Amino acid sequence: MNELDTTTHTPTDSAPQDHARAGTGPTAGLGKASRLPWVWIVTVVSFLALTGSSGFRAVPGVMMDPLHMEFGWSHASIATAASVNMVLYGAVSPFAASWMEKYGIRPVVTTALLLIAVGSALPTFMSSPWQLTLYWGVLVGVGSGAVALAFVGTVTNRWFTRRRGLITGILTAGSTAGQLVFLPLLAWLVDHTNWRIASFTVAAAALMVVPLVMFFIREHPKDVGQRPFGEDPTTTSPKDDTTDTPEATATAPEQEHNPLGVTGAFRVLLAAGRTRPFWMLFAGFAICGATTTGLVQTHFIPAAGDHMMPQTTAAGLLAMAGLFDLVGTIASGWLTDRFNARVLLFVYYGLRGVSLLALPSLFARTATPSMLLFAIFYGLDWVATVPPTMALCQERYGSASAIIFGWLWTAHQVGAGAAAILAGTVRDQLGDYAMAWYGAGALCLLAAFLALAIGRNTTSAAPAALPHPKEAV
Repeated sequence: MNELDTTTHTPTDSAPQDHARAGTGPTAGLGKASRLPWVWIVTVVSFLALTGSSGFRAVPGVMMDPLHMEFGWSHASIATAASVNMVLYGAVSPFAASWMEKYGIRPVVTTALLLIAVGSALPTFMSSPWQLTLYWGVLVGVGSGAVALAFVGTVTNRWFTRRRGLITGILTAGSTAGQLVFLPLLAWLVDHTNWRIASFTVAAAALMVVPLVMFFIREHPKDVGQRPFGEDPTTTSPKDDTTDTPEATATAPEQEHNPLGVTGAFRVLLAAGRTRPFWMLFAGFAICGATTTGLVQTHFIPAAGDHMMPQTTAAGLLAMAGLFDLVGTIASGWLTDRFNARVLLFVYYGLRGVSLLALPSLFARTATPSMLLFAIFYGLDWVATVPPTMALCQERYGSASAIIFGWLWTAHQVGAGAAAILAGTVRDQLGDYAMAWYGAGALCLLAAFLALAIGRNTTSAAPAALPHPKEAV
């Protein structure tokens, strides 16, 4: 039983719109046919855009100590900029797809990449902490938020009717791959040149992708006389692939020509807020963001530096964790199809909590075998929570699950932002990060039990009927 009772609609409302755009026959509405494999061109350019836009994700951890030493700013004030970035990165997510529907993928992604480039370059001229918050937090936060889950979902929904799950995974890997490339590179640049060169490098990476997006991204297959990959040529509209993974369902809009408005997104949020599972998932995912992006990704490198570990070594450990993150996420998706998602979340959060509780005793001047084991283990668990969380959204909220997962992602980033500030404050007040690691470990154990508290099913009355998410505007 779905937690949200969404109103059922007949296809008569959308059919006239489809025929108005695409004509009446199977081939009507298609532009002049192109022999170029546009579906793969768009996919490759999208991957590069995600990779180029992900460089900033490695910046806060690498540059926190250099900024502290040059300007004398506290770790907490520097972390505030990273915190604002994380919050906006998540807050933009529920609405970015609407912008792409209204204005198009190309202008939205181009603008986002330019914001990332400007926000990464301007700190080289700053003199006050508020400028860092404006550049890192606001400009890069909004830009990176628009080139994330909404971008992946829009591309896969428009250009694929089959293998959406696989393509979603590949495109999502673009962000992780970018971090794997940028993290050791930026750490090396900071050590051998200065942090300003590293900052300009991030800006240049985002700018380099802009021409590719402008010249090679196409809005819809029909614009180049083609059909979405996997679509039956005898049909006039894409059909869902029942083999799609929860990731594809959670990120892709359900109807390409019917944008979700801001009002509709908030209406679904209000209805979900009247159900218990939503708050269990919301709290758990906020803890997830706090203990990954907010704490480990932001503060692991400076924490390792407190123990005299070279910055390049610490960055290499994070890069190793990112590599195993890819393996862990794919494996988690496979497990989610076969085992209870609640139990998987219980295991993932529990193991993460144990690893964080052990971390303070593992820091040393070098990458010891125990620290290497932590990087591997933590990496496998890093994003493993996403597939079962998406699966639970689908199970409980049906057609509203995509919107609800967007709000859960917002919670994830709010948790990350709060943890970034709190951990910096702990470091400034106590002289080390030990209490931050212990607190994060305890929160993960709490999240493990929150997952079980979701319950197998609910028989409570659903909230008042809402318009279908595809038509809530």
